[in-house]
Parts: sequence; C-alpha cells; structure tokens
Amino acid sequence: MTIKDLQPSLVWEEFDAITKVPRPSKREEKIIAYLLQWAKEHDVECERDAIGNVVMRKPATAGYESHPTVILQSHVDMVCEKNSDVEFDFDTDAIRTRIDGEWVKAEGTTLGADCGIGMAAALALLRDESVEHPALEALFTVDEETGLTGAFNLGEGMLRGKYLINLDSEDEGEIFIGCAGGIDTVATFCCPREATPGGYEALRIDVSGLLGGHSGDDIDKGRANSNKILARLVYETQSSMNVRLSHFDGGNLRNAIPREAYAIVALPAEHKAAFVKRAEQFASQVKAEFAIAEPNFKLSVEPIAMPTDVMTVEAQQRIVGALVAVANGVLAMSQSVKGFVETSTNLASVKMGEGDKVIVTTSQRSSVESAKLYAMQQVEAAFILAGAEVEHSDGYPGWAPNPDSLLLTRTVESYRRLFGKEPVVRAIHAGLECGLFLEKYSELEMVSFGPTIRGVHSPDERLEIATVDKFWVLLCDVVKSI
Repeated sequence: MTIKDLQPSLVWEEFDAITKVPRPSKREEKIIAYLLQWAKEHDVECERDAIGNVVMRKPATAGYESHPTVILQSHVDMVCEKNSDVEFDFDTDAIRTRIDGEWVKAEGTTLGADCGIGMAAALALLRDESVEHPALEALFTVDEETGLTGAFNLGEGMLRGKYLINLDSEDEGEIFIGCAGGIDTVATFCCPREATPGGYEALRIDVSGLLGGHSGDDIDKGRANSNKILARLVYETQSSMNVRLSHFDGGNLRNAIPREAYAIVALPAEHKAAFVKRAEQFASQVKAEFAIAEPNFKLSVEPIAMPTDVMTVEAQQRIVGALVAVANGVLAMSQSVKGFVETSTNLASVKMGEGDKVIVTTSQRSSVESAKLYAMQQVEAAFILAGAEVEHSDGYPGWAPNPDSLLLTRTVESYRRLFGKEPVVRAIHAGLECGLFLEKYSELEMVSFGPTIRGVHSPDERLEIATVDKFWVLLCDVVKSI
C-alpha cells in the first residue's frame, strides 16, 4: 500500500504528487511551476505575484454566490533536514514516503507535511465538485520557513476574501487563533587561526541522536540543543587540557532545534586519554540530565587526521564562551494563558564561514512585542560582549487572538457537531503568516487548524493518517457553513 491508497483519496493523491516536487525554502521554482501547471490542467483561475506567491480562485457553488469569499492558505516551501547517514538531494530528489502503522513518514528526511498536507487539502477542495461552498481563494505563499518572504511581499489585491483558514497547524482537535512574532539574530565572529602546535593529536567529537524539532512548537518540551552540549564540553576542557578548536559545525535551520553537532579539536598527546575519559563522564551526565526528553542522545569521540591550523586561544575563548553564555530555550511563560510559552530563543546553528569567520544563527519568539525585543537584546548583548558583529532580520508580527470572530464560532460549531466534543481553542508559540496578512488586510477573520504532525522540522516528521480525514471533513464543513 502507498499513500495514494489512503482516504480521503483526493487529499492523499495531491499530497503524493507534492512530495515528488522539490521545494526547499528560497528555491521554490519547481513547486511554483507545478502549481501553475496544475491550475491550467484543472481550468482554475490562477495568479502569481512578483515574489512567487500563487492564488487560485474557484467560483461559488449554486446558492452560495452571495456568501463572503473564503481563503485557504498554506505555504509551498518545506524544511529540508536529513539524517547524516542518508544520501539525499532536496533540490532534485522526490521525498520517499512510507506508511508506518498509523503514520506516514519519510525515509531519513523531513516529510514535508508541513505544509504539504495543507497545500494538498486546498487543491483537493478546488477539485472536489461534491462540496458546497462560497467563492474560494487558495493562497500558496513562498519562503515561510526562512523569513516569511512571501507573506511580507504579498502582491497588492491578491486576496478578495473576508475569512482566511490557515492550513499550517499540526494538532488535530485544536483551533488556533493567535501566534507569536519572531526575529532572527545572527552573530559573525572573527576567529583568527594559527598553525596547530607540535606534539598534538586530533579528535572529532560528535553529538547525535537528539530529537530536535520545531523551535517554536517544541521549545517547551525540554529537548537538548546539540550546539550547547558540544560547547559545554569544549569550554570545560579548553584550559585544563589545552584543547584547541579547529572546527565547529552544528544545526542547520533557524527554526529547528539542532539535533547534531561536531567539533574537531587538537590537544597535547599526554592529555588525550584524560580527555576521552572526561568526555565519557560528561556524556553520562548529559544523558542523565535529559533522561526523559532525549533517550537516544549520544556523544562519541574518535581520532581524526591532524588539522593544519586551529583558532587562536583568544578567539576560541570568545566563541566558545559565547555559545555557553547565550540564552537558549524558554525565557518566559504567559501570565494570561496557562501553560503557554510567551518568549523563547533558539541557538539554531553554528557554521564556519569564509576565511576566519564563524556564523551563529539564533531566533527569538514572543507573543508580546516588547518581550521579543528584550529577548533579542539579551542574545545580542552576549554576542557583542564576546566581540561579534550582530545583525537582525526584519522580524514579523504576532497574530493577536480575536475570540469574537464569526469564523471561529462556525469552526467550533462544526467541530462539535461533527465529532461530538469540544475543540481546544488556543494560540501557538510558533510563527504563522497570519499576522502579516492582517497588516495588509485588516478586516480578515482567521483561524488555523490541521491534522496531527509530529517531529516537525526533523527527519522524524510524521503525519497521523486518521487525523487527515478529520481535518478534511472539518474543512469542507466550515467552508460550507460560513
């Protein structure tokens, strides 16, 4: 059995087709071309703006012509993460999907259900002639995952609807009516290098087996950060054992909790055995710290060819000290919504740049604008004190909840009637594009819902099969009832 054999068939057929089209963030040309061709083949009105966002329009069915237009919104790009031992090219290869019990997964890579299943539902609704509905607009935005570029630059007059259903949520049974705003903080360190001292031996230190996940939705789950763990070990041993850092690489994406990291170090031969022993002790300590959240954590140390150069002692102390000192994780819980993360920051990636540069990427989120600014300042201050140059992204606004929305009322009524229980109505700490849409179209009423997706932004991403049908049934009912 393949995913095309699952129900509802139209949704899974569209999702299967989407998984075959490469769509990395900022390289969405193939999925845009696919959507334009799809619209042509299905005789659907279609428009593309200058940035690459696509809108498709379908007229109302008979009897619904006077009802306000409903917008179905999803993003076309996907987070491209893979396990280190998997050969895969996200620019050319189709996602290799498989059914694993009650879930759909990918073979060693992200699945792209975020937000591919939302795209699939929108396309299926445009195709399905059995569903009664008002006029529909399906908006497909680009580059949601790495900067919300599509939403920021949405073409003027692209939307005509009054009600917007965002299809980018990941918890069936929950209806979202608000989200956090966010901003990225990037530090560039100048780390001069010198020849590796004589009499040294080299080791590679690997941190692996972490769960990672979405830096907004999973930040409260107590998961470990691979960059933090690796920096802690180097920081502890750099003075006592004369450990010299040659290379540090961890994490990839600003909105993913880093799962893997590695460093190449050199140290005097007489300290090698002591370092290996301390690394083993340290690994046991970290495993105990994260015994519940990270059952598969692993730290390994292996001999490696001697690097020709290492960072100067002063540069190494600055960069490693900054990685240890900079804030990471939940900074504040909401004072008004019990159990809701208000403010957080994620030490997302550490990469060696050109020459002697080291680039550290972080992201801050908050549902309170002033708290988002303060979190950014905390991270910025730590990096500046360590001698880095710091830049910030433009950031994006949060989406303030509107509990009096008619769209929300109809969605809750539909869920209650269809499934015989109350849905959870709440805000989400992850960023959605809705706040940016409100800046351009202030009269919009919006909700967000979707099927259950777990392991988002990691190769463990999986889509719960049974919830896709519930998602589809709810979507069809809401567009009819509104």
